[in-house]
Amino acid sequence: MSITDLAERVAAFDHVEPLNEASLLALRDRVEPRVDIRFETPDGQLMALAFAAGDTAVEVMVDPRFRRGGFGTRMVSAALSEGESSFWAHGGLPGVAQIAKKTGLVAERTLLILRKEFDGPVEAETVPDNVTLRTFHAGDEDPIVAVNARAFAHHPEQGAMDRADLDRRMSSDWFDPEGLFIAEQSGHVVGFHWTKIEAGIGEVYVVGIDPDAQGGGLGKALTARGVRHLQERGVPAVILYVEGDNEPALAVYRKLGFKDFKKDVLYRKA
Repeated sequence: MSITDLAERVAAFDHVEPLNEASLLALRDRVEPRVDIRFETPDGQLMALAFAAGDTAVEVMVDPRFRRGGFGTRMVSAALSEGESSFWAHGGLPGVAQIAKKTGLVAERTLLILRKEFDGPVEAETVPDNVTLRTFHAGDEDPIVAVNARAFAHHPEQGAMDRADLDRRMSSDWFDPEGLFIAEQSGHVVGFHWTKIEAGIGEVYVVGIDPDAQGGGLGKALTARGVRHLQERGVPAVILYVEGDNEPALAVYRKLGFKDFKKDVLYRKA
């Protein structure tokens, strides 16, 4: 059983993806993992895995058939002994808090997953004066990276996106330039909303607004435009990820009809 096979088995059982996008891209591109701690059956079947590549936090998954055998605690302890200090717990599943307590980890960040069901018309966007919304075209790549860096300067994952990361994401099967919306003001890119459709569900993938253009309703306009696009594509629902303490963004999303769905928790060594 490969790592992706194990991830699919875990996701089917828990209804939560055990690996985030960064890990999946690393597996796709055959990036050498920073952490690869595994338990296997005598015949080589993968039962449990702790995985991390690049600068991402460690992710731990255990085949449902082999749970309650202490594999989660043992893998976290092994990763800690190798110098790791941060771990993602996707979905807030039962048992995670107990593992954290046993291994001396404390919850540091909460990443909320919100969901909006399409059960009627969606709110139309109101675009601020002197701003134009359009779809992506070649040449927007570097301005997107620049706006993203300014918008997420204090975000540990999204703020690190460089041109190579952007190109890698755009090479994914799900990428659609018609679903990447650009906001221009006086000929300059000041914001973007990158939507995504995967496994039949839409996603508000990234909404980035240049700090100099924030506060005028541009974030809500871009979000609403992307949500309308996703509904027009025929998906039944749309999700998004947002930091649990980002009250301004949460206020915008909830006004647009998004509701709490799931959560991911980042644990760190106390």
